Amino acid sequence: MNQIDLNDRAAIVTGGARGIGRAIAERLLASGAKVSLWDVDAAALATAARELAPAGTVHTATVNLADCASVKAAADATAAAFGKLDILVNNAGITGGNAKTWELNPDDWRRVMEVNLNGPFYCCHAVVPHLLKNGYGRIVSIASIAGKDGTPNAAHYSASKAGGIARTKSLGKELATANITVNAVTPAVIATDILAQMQQSHIDYMLSKIPMGRFGKKEEAAALVAWLCSEDCSFTTAAVFDLSGGRATY
Repeated sequence: MNQIDLNDRAAIVTGGARGIGRAIAERLLASGAKVSLWDVDAAALATAARELAPAGTVHTATVNLADCASVKAAADATAAAFGKLDILVNNAGITGGNAKTWELNPDDWRRVMEVNLNGPFYCCHAVVPHLLKNGYGRIVSIASIAGKDGTPNAAHYSASKAGGIARTKSLGKELATANITVNAVTPAVIATDILAQMQQSHIDYMLSKIPMGRFGKKEEAAALVAWLCSEDCSFTTAAVFDLSGGRATY
């Protein structure tokens, strides 16, 4: 593992109790950062915090990302616990199942937008003032190749991730002179428990689009995110990084 210097940095990782979020938290801790795990699942948070505690300073917050007030309270509590905030990783997300657009339940559409699109906005809204006060920051959002290509039978997920890419580009430009970078990662499929939310036919379709012939590993995503969270990533903002095994076409 290549060493990345995040010593004395205070980070938030949403959806940090499992999957990609937990892998990111592990990599940030290994790089010297203090990490706050945000998740809606209190039991999973407790387990993750206990298991990660030997690696460094771990804080937790039970957060409903679809609730702006819940996010604001978590941001303020985390800043108080760490004394500052340096890094926000918008990782939490849901797939919302698979269906053709005209057969999609509108409630599923709304839920995906609440978590995947509104949630990261609420996080940025609550955390950016702390970064501005600190005079330094790194924001990384986990989008998806679906947000660039559009995936059939996943219009809600694709649209939510496309919105996240646009938010990244807008916010990155707004903060370009504030020593705060804002970037996004667009994975193809990363092998995690989120696959359980998808139909097997949809999983097979996505795998068929990846020239490498395999899904990504959560550790590969964590490695890229750790660099984007570091001081070494200083002249890159409002950018999108593919992690697709060759699937990305632009």
